[in-house]
Amino acid sequence: MFPCTATAAEEEMADDGDDDGEQVTFVSYSDGYDGGFDSAADSYASYMERARSAGESSLAASLRRLRDAGRPVTCAVYTLLLPWVASVARDHGVLAAAVFWIQPATALAAYFHYFRGHRDAIASAAANSGAAQVVRLPGLPPLRVRDLPSFLAIRDDDHPFAFVLPEFRELIDAVERSSARPPTYVLANTFDAMEHDALASLSPHVDVFAIGPVLSFLHEEADDANKRTLSPPPRDVFDHDKSGYLSWLDTKPAKSVVYISFGSSSVMSKNQVAEVADAMARIKRPFLWVLRKDNYCKDDNEDDDAAAIKKLAAADDDVGMVVTWCDQARVLSHASVACFVTHGGWNSTLEGVACGVPMVVAPQYSDQGTAAWLVAERVGSGVRAAAREADGVVEADELVRCVEVATSEAVAARAAAWKEEARAAVADGGGSDRSLKEFLRQIAGDGN
Repeated sequence: MFPCTATAAEEEMADDGDDDGEQVTFVSYSDGYDGGFDSAADSYASYMERARSAGESSLAASLRRLRDAGRPVTCAVYTLLLPWVASVARDHGVLAAAVFWIQPATALAAYFHYFRGHRDAIASAAANSGAAQVVRLPGLPPLRVRDLPSFLAIRDDDHPFAFVLPEFRELIDAVERSSARPPTYVLANTFDAMEHDALASLSPHVDVFAIGPVLSFLHEEADDANKRTLSPPPRDVFDHDKSGYLSWLDTKPAKSVVYISFGSSSVMSKNQVAEVADAMARIKRPFLWVLRKDNYCKDDNEDDDAAAIKKLAAADDDVGMVVTWCDQARVLSHASVACFVTHGGWNSTLEGVACGVPMVVAPQYSDQGTAAWLVAERVGSGVRAAAREADGVVEADELVRCVEVATSEAVAARAAAWKEEARAAVADGGGSDRSLKEFLRQIAGDGN
């Protein structure tokens, strides 16, 4: 297998290995932006072009180095927007390739059918009837335009994300089953009970294996206190807040806290921050709110803005707590958490499902609308928040309504049931466990 990130220091540490030979070795590769990417000075389309050129060269060099060291790569696993990995790997003798699909399988099915005969129908629905127009795709329940990946509605070549569709088209070309070349498998971070229709829609055309939810905490000791004292802090994209939020959660009644986080890349506008704060003041529930340091509005002094937001959000008697980042899995696993207000990123959605926490989903772009549809209409463990058309802001009245629905007994009961479904899928002998083993059998060439 070939993981495509890490540092030389990690590689040297991993080379020490364990006595039984089980180890993970990290090998770095370059995307051509080793000094960082400045979105203000360069376009995402330029980034993708340069990243492909530099990545192909860097990956090829790494494959040669590993082969010459007597450790040839046997399977290349890559993720979204890197469709060139499979061809580079095969040029260097790596026959097995797999895409680790980190969005809903329903999104993958939508992309597949978009590029296989349904592009005009989706484009017409988006252009003429708007987000509420129903689109019918093979094997899938009726979906509205707003439930599909937002990139499928792009019609302007000058759109900043116009480069995405050609990348996804290349990925679909790679994963579609063909007798002319070895298969490119899909490892989907989902489970059959949650997305059976989408997986069935793909299976005649794609070698897809549902192996999720891929969440490390599902395999850890369930006792929160034990995990907090014995487990090492998880590696994360940001440093965790040191303000004692887990201890703060310990002081709150069971199923009382509203947890709010819009993930690692979405930035809340000042208007959205104000609406969330207004909603929390009216709901009268304790809340834990994640606002990253880079989430404070860029047009003001960051320190002043941070102080203002904290004062606005946590005004009364320790009712609310604002942190810059947290261990989300441990927060969602905490007995005091009643619901999760989220942007609908797929990792966050799966964590909410696997922890049995009802969700309020406020999608912004990409696959988040699909995740919101799954939560609200397929799974029923939450509700989709409606945003203003003009600026995408979810108003306080809507947030109040959604939190009331999400914390109802009916929704909480469905969320608890889906927690058991998710954990059963990855348990020994569960559907995702069997699927992963079947994938490993196939790439090993075992015919039994």
